[in-house]
Amino acid sequence: MNTTPVSPETLHHHVRRMAGRDPHEVHRVATPLELLFDLTFATAFSFAASQFAHSLADGHYGAALLGFGFASFAICWAWINFSWFSSAYDTDDWIFRLVTMVQMIGVLVLAIGLPRMFASIEHGQHLDNSVMVLGYVIMRLAMIFQWLRAARQDPVRRRVCLTYAVAISVAQIGWVIQILVDFSVATSLVLAVILLLIELAGPMIAEGRDDGTPWHAHHMAERYSLFAIIALGEGVVGTVATLSAVVEAQGWNLDAALVGIAGTGLTFGMWWVYYMLPSGQILHAHRDRSFVWGYGQMVIITAIVATGGGLHVAAYFIEDKAHIGPLATLLAAAVPVAVFLGAIYALYYYLVRRFDPFHIWLLAGTAAVVALAVIAALAGVDMAVCLIIVMLAPAVTVIGYEMLGHRHQAEALAGDERPGAIPGKV
Repeated sequence: MNTTPVSPETLHHHVRRMAGRDPHEVHRVATPLELLFDLTFATAFSFAASQFAHSLADGHYGAALLGFGFASFAICWAWINFSWFSSAYDTDDWIFRLVTMVQMIGVLVLAIGLPRMFASIEHGQHLDNSVMVLGYVIMRLAMIFQWLRAARQDPVRRRVCLTYAVAISVAQIGWVIQILVDFSVATSLVLAVILLLIELAGPMIAEGRDDGTPWHAHHMAERYSLFAIIALGEGVVGTVATLSAVVEAQGWNLDAALVGIAGTGLTFGMWWVYYMLPSGQILHAHRDRSFVWGYGQMVIITAIVATGGGLHVAAYFIEDKAHIGPLATLLAAAVPVAVFLGAIYALYYYLVRRFDPFHIWLLAGTAAVVALAVIAALAGVDMAVCLIIVMLAPAVTVIGYEMLGHRHQAEALAGDERPGAIPGKV
Protein backbone atom coordinates (compact mmCIF):
# COMPACT_ATOMS: atom_id res chain seq x y z
CA MET A 1 0.00 0.00 0.00
CA ASN A 2 1.28 3.48 -0.88
CA THR A 3 1.58 5.51 2.33
CA THR A 4 3.18 8.58 0.74
CA PRO A 5 1.39 11.66 2.11
CA VAL A 6 -0.64 13.63 -0.43
CA SER A 7 0.29 17.28 -0.76
CA PRO A 8 -2.67 19.70 -0.70
CA GLU A 9 -1.03 21.51 -3.63
CA THR A 10 -1.80 18.54 -5.88
CA LEU A 11 -5.51 18.50 -4.98
CA HIS A 12 -6.52 21.95 -6.24
CA HIS A 13 -5.97 24.11 -9.29
CA HIS A 14 -5.38 27.50 -7.72
CA VAL A 15 -3.20 29.98 -9.58
CA ARG A 16 0.44 28.94 -9.72
CA ARG A 17 3.48 30.83 -10.90
CA MET A 18 4.79 29.97 -14.37
CA ALA A 19 8.42 29.43 -13.46
CA GLY A 20 9.09 26.76 -16.07
CA ARG A 21 9.09 22.98 -15.72
CA ASP A 22 12.19 20.88 -15.04
CA PRO A 23 13.48 19.67 -18.45
CA HIS A 24 15.00 16.64 -16.71
CA GLU A 25 11.91 15.73 -14.70
CA VAL A 26 11.62 11.97 -14.16
CA HIS A 27 8.56 10.11 -15.48
CA ARG A 28 7.21 13.17 -17.30
CA VAL A 29 4.18 12.06 -19.32
CA ALA A 30 1.29 13.64 -21.18
CA THR A 31 -1.38 15.13 -18.92
CA PRO A 32 -5.13 14.43 -19.14
CA LEU A 33 -5.64 18.03 -20.32
CA GLU A 34 -3.19 17.51 -23.19
CA LEU A 35 -5.04 14.34 -24.21
CA LEU A 36 -8.38 16.17 -24.11
CA PHE A 37 -6.89 18.97 -26.19
CA ASP A 38 -5.73 16.42 -28.78
CA LEU A 39 -9.29 15.15 -29.33
CA THR A 40 -10.28 18.39 -31.04
CA PHE A 41 -7.53 17.80 -33.58
CA ALA A 42 -9.00 14.41 -34.41
CA THR A 43 -12.09 16.32 -35.55
CA ALA A 44 -10.03 18.78 -37.56
CA PHE A 45 -8.10 15.97 -39.27
CA SER A 46 -11.35 14.21 -40.08
CA PHE A 47 -12.72 17.29 -41.85
CA ALA A 48 -9.45 17.85 -43.72
CA ALA A 49 -9.14 14.22 -44.87
CA SER A 50 -12.77 14.12 -45.97
CA GLN A 51 -12.45 17.28 -48.08
CA PHE A 52 -9.14 16.05 -49.47
CA ALA A 53 -10.66 12.73 -50.53
CA HIS A 54 -13.69 14.41 -52.09
CA SER A 55 -11.52 16.75 -54.19
CA LEU A 56 -9.23 13.93 -55.31
CA ALA A 57 -12.16 11.71 -56.25
CA ASP A 58 -13.56 14.54 -58.41
CA GLY A 59 -10.20 14.91 -60.15
CA HIS A 60 -9.44 18.35 -58.70
CA TYR A 61 -5.85 17.48 -57.86
CA GLY A 62 -4.50 21.03 -57.55
CA ALA A 63 -7.31 22.17 -55.28
CA ALA A 64 -6.96 19.01 -53.20
CA LEU A 65 -3.22 19.45 -52.66
CA LEU A 66 -3.37 23.20 -51.99
CA GLY A 67 -6.33 22.98 -49.65
CA PHE A 68 -5.03 19.96 -47.78
CA GLY A 69 -1.54 21.44 -47.47
CA PHE A 70 -2.88 24.71 -46.11
CA ALA A 71 -5.25 22.96 -43.72
CA SER A 72 -2.64 20.48 -42.50
CA PHE A 73 -0.12 23.20 -41.74
CA ALA A 74 -2.67 25.23 -39.77
CA ILE A 75 -3.78 22.18 -37.78
CA CYS A 76 -0.28 20.87 -37.08
CA TRP A 77 1.16 24.28 -36.29
CA ALA A 78 -1.56 25.11 -33.80
CA TRP A 79 -0.97 21.80 -32.03
CA ILE A 80 2.81 22.21 -32.08
CA ASN A 81 2.74 25.65 -30.48
CA PHE A 82 0.52 24.54 -27.61
CA SER A 83 2.43 21.31 -27.02
CA TRP A 84 5.90 22.87 -26.79
CA PHE A 85 4.59 25.63 -24.54
CA SER A 86 2.85 23.08 -22.33
CA SER A 87 6.03 21.03 -22.08
CA ALA A 88 7.85 24.09 -20.74
CA TYR A 89 5.19 25.97 -18.73
CA ASP A 90 2.28 23.71 -17.87
CA THR A 91 1.08 24.93 -14.46
CA ASP A 92 -2.25 23.07 -14.64
CA ASP A 93 -3.95 25.86 -12.71
CA TRP A 94 -7.43 27.12 -13.53
CA ILE A 95 -6.09 29.89 -15.77
CA PHE A 96 -4.04 27.47 -17.86
CA ARG A 97 -7.01 25.11 -18.13
CA LEU A 98 -9.50 27.77 -19.23
CA VAL A 99 -7.13 29.27 -21.79
CA THR A 100 -6.60 25.77 -23.17
CA MET A 101 -10.38 25.41 -23.48
CA VAL A 102 -10.43 28.62 -25.55
CA GLN A 103 -7.81 27.09 -27.83
CA MET A 104 -9.95 23.98 -28.21
CA ILE A 105 -12.85 26.16 -29.31
CA GLY A 106 -10.55 27.72 -31.88
CA VAL A 107 -9.65 24.28 -33.26
CA LEU A 108 -13.32 23.43 -33.75
CA VAL A 109 -14.00 26.75 -35.49
CA LEU A 110 -11.04 26.09 -37.77
CA ALA A 111 -12.42 22.64 -38.61
CA ILE A 112 -15.83 24.07 -39.50
CA GLY A 113 -14.21 26.46 -41.96
CA LEU A 114 -12.33 23.77 -43.91
CA PRO A 115 -15.14 22.81 -46.38
CA ARG A 116 -15.63 26.46 -47.37
CA MET A 117 -11.89 26.91 -47.89
CA PHE A 118 -11.62 23.82 -50.12
CA ALA A 119 -14.66 24.88 -52.14
CA SER A 120 -13.25 28.35 -52.75
CA ILE A 121 -9.98 26.91 -54.10
CA GLU A 122 -11.90 24.61 -56.45
CA HIS A 123 -13.90 27.54 -57.83
CA GLY A 124 -10.64 29.48 -58.28
CA GLN A 125 -11.91 33.04 -57.79
CA HIS A 126 -10.92 33.96 -54.26
CA LEU A 127 -9.74 32.12 -51.17
CA ASP A 128 -12.55 31.98 -48.64
CA ASN A 129 -10.69 30.98 -45.50
CA SER A 130 -12.37 33.50 -43.18
CA VAL A 131 -13.93 30.97 -40.79
CA MET A 132 -10.85 28.79 -40.80
CA VAL A 133 -8.54 31.74 -40.10
CA LEU A 134 -10.92 33.00 -37.42
CA GLY A 135 -10.53 29.72 -35.55
CA TYR A 136 -6.77 29.90 -36.00
CA VAL A 137 -6.65 33.46 -34.66
CA ILE A 138 -8.70 32.44 -31.60
CA MET A 139 -6.11 29.77 -30.82
CA ARG A 140 -3.19 32.10 -31.39
CA LEU A 141 -4.57 34.95 -29.29
CA ALA A 142 -4.91 32.50 -26.43
CA MET A 143 -1.31 31.46 -27.07
CA ILE A 144 -0.16 35.11 -26.92
CA PHE A 145 -1.81 35.40 -23.52
CA GLN A 146 0.06 32.32 -22.32
CA TRP A 147 3.43 33.64 -23.49
CA LEU A 148 2.84 37.06 -21.94
CA ARG A 149 1.93 35.40 -18.67
CA ALA A 150 5.11 33.32 -18.79
CA ALA A 151 7.16 36.42 -19.61
CA ARG A 152 5.79 38.17 -16.55
CA GLN A 153 6.24 35.27 -14.15
CA ASP A 154 9.55 33.84 -15.43
CA PRO A 155 11.94 36.82 -15.56
CA VAL A 156 14.93 34.60 -16.42
CA ARG A 157 13.33 33.74 -19.77
CA ARG A 158 11.43 36.98 -20.25
CA ARG A 159 13.10 37.78 -23.60
CA VAL A 160 12.36 34.31 -24.94
CA CYS A 161 8.68 34.49 -24.04
CA LEU A 162 8.27 38.04 -25.37
CA THR A 163 9.88 37.02 -28.66
CA TYR A 164 7.30 34.27 -29.03
CA ALA A 165 4.49 36.72 -28.23
CA VAL A 166 5.73 39.31 -30.73
CA ALA A 167 6.24 36.80 -33.55
CA ILE A 168 2.77 35.33 -33.06
CA SER A 169 1.21 38.82 -32.89
CA VAL A 170 2.83 39.93 -36.16
CA ALA A 171 1.60 36.81 -37.92
CA GLN A 172 -1.91 37.24 -36.54
CA ILE A 173 -2.15 40.77 -37.94
CA GLY A 174 -1.48 39.27 -41.35
CA TRP A 175 -4.08 36.53 -40.89
CA VAL A 176 -6.70 39.07 -39.81
CA ILE A 177 -5.98 41.12 -42.93
CA GLN A 178 -6.73 37.99 -44.95
CA ILE A 179 -10.14 37.83 -43.31
CA LEU A 180 -10.98 41.50 -43.91
CA VAL A 181 -9.64 41.88 -47.47
CA ASP A 182 -11.03 39.87 -50.40
CA PHE A 183 -7.81 38.76 -52.13
CA SER A 184 -7.60 36.52 -55.17
CA VAL A 185 -6.52 32.91 -54.62
CA ALA A 186 -3.02 33.62 -55.96
CA THR A 187 -2.53 36.73 -53.77
CA SER A 188 -3.90 34.94 -50.72
CA LEU A 189 -1.51 32.04 -51.22
CA VAL A 190 1.49 34.36 -51.57
CA LEU A 191 0.50 36.20 -48.39
CA ALA A 192 -0.07 32.87 -46.64
CA VAL A 193 3.44 31.68 -47.54
CA ILE A 194 4.93 34.87 -46.09
CA LEU A 195 2.93 34.47 -42.90
CA LEU A 196 3.89 30.81 -42.63
CA LEU A 197 7.56 31.75 -42.85
CA ILE A 198 7.05 34.26 -40.04
CA GLU A 199 5.34 31.57 -37.98
CA LEU A 200 8.20 29.12 -38.55
CA ALA A 201 10.92 31.67 -37.88
CA GLY A 202 9.44 32.86 -34.57
CA PRO A 203 10.35 29.79 -32.48
CA MET A 204 13.82 29.57 -34.04
CA ILE A 205 14.59 33.16 -33.05
CA ALA A 206 13.06 32.81 -29.61
CA GLU A 207 14.79 29.55 -28.67
CA GLY A 208 18.13 31.07 -29.60
CA ARG A 209 17.84 33.53 -26.72
CA ASP A 210 18.82 32.82 -23.11
CA ASP A 211 19.03 29.05 -23.69
CA GLY A 212 15.39 28.88 -24.81
CA THR A 213 12.46 27.35 -22.95
CA PRO A 214 12.68 24.37 -20.55
CA TRP A 215 10.83 21.83 -22.71
CA HIS A 216 11.18 18.16 -21.84
CA ALA A 217 12.68 15.90 -24.55
CA HIS A 218 10.95 12.64 -23.63
CA HIS A 219 7.67 14.43 -22.97
CA MET A 220 7.76 15.99 -26.45
CA ALA A 221 8.62 12.65 -28.06
CA GLU A 222 5.58 11.13 -26.37
CA ARG A 223 3.36 14.08 -27.33
CA TYR A 224 4.26 13.74 -31.01
CA SER A 225 3.73 9.99 -30.92
CA LEU A 226 0.25 10.54 -29.49
CA PHE A 227 -0.42 13.13 -32.19
CA ALA A 228 0.62 10.53 -34.78
CA ILE A 229 -1.91 8.10 -33.30
CA ILE A 230 -4.61 10.78 -33.65
CA ALA A 231 -3.61 11.06 -37.33
CA LEU A 232 -3.60 7.27 -37.74
CA GLY A 233 -7.24 7.36 -36.71
CA GLU A 234 -7.96 8.62 -40.23
CA GLY A 235 -6.55 5.36 -41.54
CA VAL A 236 -9.15 3.52 -39.50
CA VAL A 237 -11.89 5.85 -40.76
CA GLY A 238 -10.72 5.35 -44.35
CA THR A 239 -10.66 1.59 -43.86
CA VAL A 240 -14.21 1.55 -42.54
CA ALA A 241 -15.38 3.73 -45.45
CA THR A 242 -13.74 1.44 -48.01
CA LEU A 243 -14.97 -1.72 -46.32
CA SER A 244 -18.47 -0.29 -46.12
CA ALA A 245 -18.36 0.54 -49.83
CA VAL A 246 -17.38 -3.02 -50.74
CA VAL A 247 -20.06 -4.57 -48.53
CA GLU A 248 -22.69 -2.18 -49.87
CA ALA A 249 -21.82 -2.95 -53.49
CA GLN A 250 -20.95 -6.65 -53.32
CA GLY A 251 -21.89 -7.96 -49.89
CA TRP A 252 -19.53 -9.85 -47.60
CA ASN A 253 -17.06 -11.52 -49.93
CA LEU A 254 -13.33 -11.98 -50.49
CA ASP A 255 -12.90 -8.35 -51.58
CA ALA A 256 -14.41 -7.16 -48.31
CA ALA A 257 -11.95 -9.27 -46.37
CA LEU A 258 -9.02 -8.02 -48.44
CA VAL A 259 -10.03 -4.37 -48.02
CA GLY A 260 -10.39 -4.78 -44.27
CA ILE A 261 -6.99 -6.46 -44.03
CA ALA A 262 -5.33 -3.90 -46.32
CA GLY A 263 -6.58 -0.80 -44.50
CA THR A 264 -5.95 -2.15 -41.03
CA GLY A 265 -2.57 -3.61 -41.97
CA LEU A 266 -1.47 -0.39 -43.63
CA THR A 267 -2.42 1.70 -40.60
CA PHE A 268 -0.81 -0.79 -38.23
CA GLY A 269 2.37 -0.92 -40.30
CA MET A 270 2.70 2.87 -40.34
CA TRP A 271 2.23 2.91 -36.56
CA TRP A 272 4.96 0.29 -36.15
CA VAL A 273 7.38 2.19 -38.38
CA TYR A 274 6.77 5.52 -36.62
CA TYR A 275 7.80 4.13 -33.25
CA MET A 276 11.19 3.07 -34.60
CA LEU A 277 12.40 6.67 -34.36
CA PRO A 278 14.66 7.12 -31.28
CA SER A 279 13.28 10.62 -30.74
CA GLY A 280 13.30 11.01 -26.96
CA GLN A 281 16.78 9.62 -26.42
CA ILE A 282 18.35 11.74 -29.17
CA LEU A 283 16.56 14.98 -28.25
CA HIS A 284 17.55 14.56 -24.62
CA ALA A 285 21.21 14.46 -25.63
CA HIS A 286 20.97 16.92 -28.55
CA ARG A 287 18.37 19.62 -27.92
CA ASP A 288 19.65 21.55 -30.94
CA ARG A 289 18.11 18.94 -33.25
CA SER A 290 14.59 19.75 -32.09
CA PHE A 291 13.66 22.19 -34.86
CA VAL A 292 14.26 19.93 -37.84
CA TRP A 293 12.74 17.05 -35.88
CA GLY A 294 9.66 19.05 -34.84
CA TYR A 295 9.08 20.63 -38.23
CA GLY A 296 9.79 17.37 -40.04
CA GLN A 297 7.06 15.70 -38.01
CA MET A 298 4.52 17.91 -39.79
CA VAL A 299 5.36 16.12 -43.04
CA ILE A 300 4.97 12.75 -41.35
CA ILE A 301 1.65 13.61 -39.70
CA THR A 302 0.29 15.13 -42.91
CA ALA A 303 1.25 12.01 -44.87
CA ILE A 304 -0.49 9.80 -42.32
CA VAL A 305 -3.73 11.79 -42.58
CA ALA A 306 -3.44 11.87 -46.38
CA THR A 307 -3.17 8.06 -46.41
CA GLY A 308 -6.51 7.89 -44.60
CA GLY A 309 -7.92 10.25 -47.20
CA GLY A 310 -6.52 8.01 -49.94
CA LEU A 311 -8.33 5.01 -48.50
CA HIS A 312 -11.51 7.08 -48.58
CA VAL A 313 -10.86 7.80 -52.28
CA ALA A 314 -10.74 4.04 -52.80
CA ALA A 315 -14.18 3.85 -51.22
CA TYR A 316 -15.51 6.41 -53.69
CA PHE A 317 -13.97 4.42 -56.54
CA ILE A 318 -15.52 1.13 -55.42
CA GLU A 319 -18.91 2.85 -55.10
CA ASP A 320 -18.53 4.24 -58.65
CA LYS A 321 -18.70 7.77 -57.24
CA ALA A 322 -15.18 8.76 -58.28
CA HIS A 323 -14.37 10.58 -61.49
CA ILE A 324 -10.83 9.22 -61.67
CA GLY A 325 -9.34 5.95 -62.88
CA PRO A 326 -7.88 3.03 -60.91
CA LEU A 327 -4.28 4.29 -61.16
CA ALA A 328 -5.12 7.72 -59.72
CA THR A 329 -7.17 6.01 -57.03
CA LEU A 330 -4.28 3.77 -56.05
CA LEU A 331 -1.81 6.66 -56.05
CA ALA A 332 -4.08 8.59 -53.67
CA ALA A 333 -3.07 6.05 -51.01
CA ALA A 334 0.34 4.93 -52.28
CA VAL A 335 1.93 8.37 -52.64
CA PRO A 336 1.23 9.45 -49.02
CA VAL A 337 2.60 6.12 -47.80
CA ALA A 338 5.77 6.68 -49.82
CA VAL A 339 6.11 10.23 -48.46
CA PHE A 340 5.61 8.94 -44.93
CA LEU A 341 8.31 6.28 -45.26
CA GLY A 342 10.72 8.66 -46.97
CA ALA A 343 10.24 11.26 -44.22
CA ILE A 344 10.77 8.63 -41.52
CA TYR A 345 14.07 7.52 -43.04
CA ALA A 346 15.22 11.12 -43.56
CA LEU A 347 14.36 12.07 -39.99
CA TYR A 348 16.02 8.93 -38.64
CA TYR A 349 19.23 9.80 -40.46
CA TYR A 350 19.08 13.38 -39.17
CA LEU A 351 18.65 12.19 -35.59
CA VAL A 352 21.35 9.51 -35.43
CA ARG A 353 23.71 11.19 -37.94
CA ARG A 354 24.83 7.84 -39.24
CA PHE A 355 24.22 6.44 -42.72
CA ASP A 356 23.14 2.80 -42.74
CA PRO A 357 23.67 1.03 -46.10
CA PHE A 358 21.05 -1.50 -45.02
CA HIS A 359 18.45 1.25 -45.47
CA ILE A 360 19.18 1.33 -49.20
CA TRP A 361 17.96 -2.24 -49.47
CA LEU A 362 14.86 -1.48 -47.41
CA LEU A 363 14.04 1.56 -49.52
CA ALA A 364 14.63 -0.42 -52.71
CA GLY A 365 12.28 -3.12 -51.45
CA THR A 366 9.67 -0.50 -50.57
CA ALA A 367 9.96 1.11 -54.01
CA ALA A 368 9.53 -2.32 -55.62
CA VAL A 369 6.32 -2.91 -53.65
CA VAL A 370 4.87 0.47 -54.67
CA ALA A 371 5.87 -0.14 -58.29
CA LEU A 372 4.17 -3.54 -58.20
CA ALA A 373 0.98 -1.92 -56.90
CA VAL A 374 1.07 0.63 -59.73
CA ILE A 375 1.60 -2.10 -62.33
CA ALA A 376 -1.30 -4.06 -60.86
CA ALA A 377 -3.58 -1.02 -61.08
CA LEU A 378 -2.55 -0.42 -64.70
CA ALA A 379 -3.24 -4.07 -65.50
CA GLY A 380 -6.79 -3.78 -64.17
CA VAL A 381 -6.26 -5.87 -61.04
CA ASP A 382 -9.04 -5.51 -58.49
CA MET A 383 -8.62 -2.47 -56.23
CA ALA A 384 -8.77 -4.61 -53.09
CA VAL A 385 -5.75 -6.60 -54.28
CA CYS A 386 -3.90 -3.38 -55.18
CA LEU A 387 -4.46 -2.09 -51.64
CA ILE A 388 -3.12 -5.34 -50.22
CA ILE A 389 0.10 -4.75 -52.18
CA VAL A 390 0.37 -1.17 -50.89
CA MET A 391 -0.05 -2.54 -47.38
CA LEU A 392 3.25 -4.39 -47.81
CA ALA A 393 5.23 -1.14 -48.27
CA PRO A 394 5.66 -0.35 -44.55
CA ALA A 395 5.94 -4.09 -43.87
CA VAL A 396 9.30 -4.09 -45.67
CA THR A 397 10.71 -1.66 -43.10
CA VAL A 398 9.09 -3.46 -40.17
CA ILE A 399 10.55 -6.83 -41.15
CA GLY A 400 13.96 -5.34 -41.93
CA TYR A 401 14.10 -3.50 -38.63
CA GLU A 402 13.02 -6.48 -36.53
CA MET A 403 15.49 -8.82 -38.24
CA LEU A 404 18.56 -6.60 -38.46
CA GLY A 405 17.87 -2.88 -38.29
CA HIS A 406 17.38 -2.76 -34.53
CA ARG A 407 20.99 -3.88 -34.04
CA HIS A 408 22.24 -1.11 -36.30
CA GLN A 409 20.20 1.43 -34.36
CA ALA A 410 21.57 0.17 -31.04
CA GLU A 411 25.12 0.58 -32.36
CA ALA A 412 24.40 4.10 -33.59
CA LEU A 413 22.87 5.14 -30.27
CA ALA A 414 25.72 3.57 -28.29
CA GLY A 415 28.25 5.49 -30.36
CA ASP A 416 26.32 8.72 -29.92
CA GLU A 417 26.21 8.34 -26.15
CA ARG A 418 29.93 7.57 -25.72
CA PRO A 419 31.81 10.56 -24.19
CA GLY A 420 33.66 12.48 -26.88
CA ALA A 421 32.00 10.51 -29.66
CA ILE A 422 31.66 12.21 -33.01
CA PRO A 423 28.06 12.05 -34.30
CA GLY A 424 27.79 9.45 -37.03
CA LYS A 425 30.97 7.62 -36.02
CA VAL A 426 31.34 4.49 -33.91
